Amino acid sequence: MQSETRLHRAWFVAAAAFIALLAAAGFRAAPGVLIDPLHNEFGWSRATIASAVSVNLVLYGLFSPFAAALMERFGMRRVASTALFVVAIGAGGTVFMNASWQLILCWGVLVGVGTGSMAMSFAATVAARWFVRSRGVVTGVLTAAGATGQLIFLPIVANLAVDEGWRTASLVIAIAALAVVPVVLLVVRDHPSDIGMTAYGAEPGEVAPPTRTGGSVRRALSVLGSAARTRTFWLLAVGFAICGATTNGLVSTHFVPAAHDHGMPQTTAAGLLALVGIFDVVGTIASGWLTDRVDPRILLGVYYALRGVSLALLPQLLSGTVEPSMWAFIIFYGLDWVATVPPTVALCVRQYGAAGPIVFGWVFASHQLGAGLAAFGAGAIRDSSGSYALAWYIAASLAVIASVASLAITKAAKPEPVLVG
Repeated sequence: MQSETRLHRAWFVAAAAFIALLAAAGFRAAPGVLIDPLHNEFGWSRATIASAVSVNLVLYGLFSPFAAALMERFGMRRVASTALFVVAIGAGGTVFMNASWQLILCWGVLVGVGTGSMAMSFAATVAARWFVRSRGVVTGVLTAAGATGQLIFLPIVANLAVDEGWRTASLVIAIAALAVVPVVLLVVRDHPSDIGMTAYGAEPGEVAPPTRTGGSVRRALSVLGSAARTRTFWLLAVGFAICGATTNGLVSTHFVPAAHDHGMPQTTAAGLLALVGIFDVVGTIASGWLTDRVDPRILLGVYYALRGVSLALLPQLLSGTVEPSMWAFIIFYGLDWVATVPPTVALCVRQYGAAGPIVFGWVFASHQLGAGLAAFGAGAIRDSSGSYALAWYIAASLAVIASVASLAITKAAKPEPVLVG
């Protein structure tokens, strides 16, 4: 019998998942600092470059529910390690490109599918399988990996792109993706029962659900069909689509070039965006703690409302230097960045039971559809008007809609029946 004082294996699995999610987030966020270098070398419009980012973001989300279903059938280890290889091929392949369609193929399709396989549904699956106690906190920590990856990679990629060229930056990303593979293979296990354990905080004797032998695509689509018949799913999807539009699609992709438009050096702007990641770690972990104690619907309503206020103020804060008001925005927006994930995961798991991770995968797909539309739309607004101001104001208005949608979710007396497919 395992010693009571020995650290539960679940924490090691969570640590390995954190590293994989950290890496995936860094790889996915990198194109934001490559927009200007690619524009300068190839002469491609920002809308053209942003279209590759849009494909990346959309596939990152759309593949998430299928990845969750694949994890049910083939296991988290196999799916995550394969995904890292795909990311390495995509990032490394960009050094040979000379046409915009190749950028869309490499950075859009390959990196999008690869990072999508390690998206938030991976975090939800790890938390659901390995934790009963502290599940909200663990979800917050794993979600924060996205911010930490941004924190680590963005300044490195920005400096490499400026000093050594964007090709060197792409190769570093490819090598880093391969370096994470052994961590996943050595540490991650698909279920606690694989090594004769139960989930952290679970009742003794709990066993893993049987491995599904049916098609993963059919399973994912069946869960979608069942969830789509519930009002909660659509309200969560609308809110999370706006969440993606106002974070990954707009700020993550366009903050650096927008700040550069106002005279701020690209490396300084990338550093500010990385600082968002620092405060996001704090905000997301705190959100996970709150999710275990406060109605998730209220948390989402507050988070989206505060985000709308900060985005409405941003156009007046951008300048060639970093003023105190910009520091305030970075701190405030960072705390709110993906604090929405723990309460959204909690609502999916509470409402849809064992199918919760797949349902969250579909909700997360809407997040990335919103992100993709915002990434392209903001680039088009910049090309046509010469300014990002309208994009910030539209995003602020959408955040208010997300707040209202979240508060409109009905508190169920009991969870929906477990979805099967």
